[in-house]
Amino acid sequence: MKVIHVECGTNLYGGALQVLYLLRGLRERGIGSLLICPAGSAVEQAAGEAGLDTAPVKYRGELDPSLLLSLLGHLRSGTGVRILHAHSRRGADTWASAAARITGVPLIITRRVDNLESRTAARFKYGRAAAVVAISRAIAEILAGQGVEQEKIRLIYSAVDTSLYRPGGDRSALQEELSLPAHAKLVGMVSQFIPRKGHDVMLECIRNMVSEVPDARFLFFGKGPLKEKIENMAAEMGIGDVCRFCGFREDLPALLPSLDLLVHPAIMEGLGVSLLQASACGVPIVAAKAGGIPEVVIHGKTGVLVPPGDPQALARAVIRLLKEREEAERMGRAGRRMVEQRFSIDRMVEEYLDLYCQVASRGATR
Repeated sequence: MKVIHVECGTNLYGGALQVLYLLRGLRERGIGSLLICPAGSAVEQAAGEAGLDTAPVKYRGELDPSLLLSLLGHLRSGTGVRILHAHSRRGADTWASAAARITGVPLIITRRVDNLESRTAARFKYGRAAAVVAISRAIAEILAGQGVEQEKIRLIYSAVDTSLYRPGGDRSALQEELSLPAHAKLVGMVSQFIPRKGHDVMLECIRNMVSEVPDARFLFFGKGPLKEKIENMAAEMGIGDVCRFCGFREDLPALLPSLDLLVHPAIMEGLGVSLLQASACGVPIVAAKAGGIPEVVIHGKTGVLVPPGDPQALARAVIRLLKEREEAERMGRAGRRMVEQRFSIDRMVEEYLDLYCQVASRGATR
């Protein structure tokens, strides 16, 4: 069996990282893969360094037919191609659906986001798919609500590399790098600076709690279009001195274990890979009860859930876990166990392989 994968993300985190986990796992099991991805992207570079077969495309966005032309070329000339697997949006699902309609190669689409689409778009993309993978129950419910047949929907959770993300970091190194007090309590937020991640709610939370926990410091990891705006807001709100904006970091496995707490106030979230990574590192979590987050953060066991968009509730939960350290550490240990049991790479790869075998056995359709 050979599978052609399509990933149009350019940065190596979130869904793109999941694709690399999957391709490496498939290779270990003797399954051939070809990854079609944007030329010059971090995804292409990482896949190449891992020895995976890639077919880079100069792709300029969702309306660029270059992706379709590349797909058709590889599907028509590829020997033994049994599955076409689209891993992201950004046009990957739409162009892959078109290619599958033309060639008859069975299509699988992985849906990672929990926002609504038009029924017309959903019918075109998912109507041709042999299977649609949801990475959370929340996304599965959205797909069903948009008319995707229940028998097509398959739940396969994302995974985290528990050998890389694990407890035990060099806290002193992080404190020195960021000029943090030795006694500071470290609260992190790891996400893109985009509206749905809730950075504005986080700033209000900090303003509400900073006087009660004056030794707390808040570390923002990530990049995105709102980063400068959020930095300016922190300064205007008078909390800039307790915030550190650390940018996108590739050394998160070394940094996350140093945190006392991870906060994730997103108002929309398909699942939340950064939450899995933090739990794997034994870090307790305070998060909004939105999208697939409750499937990762188990309220009262691995963290605390609060209503989305409520900075006061967020602040109360953060203060509680910063002060009740025994409870927080218990939640961190439970989070590590949960990730090992439910979100391993081997589990994810085996579930995808089982799905591939089921779809391939049905053969090509037009």
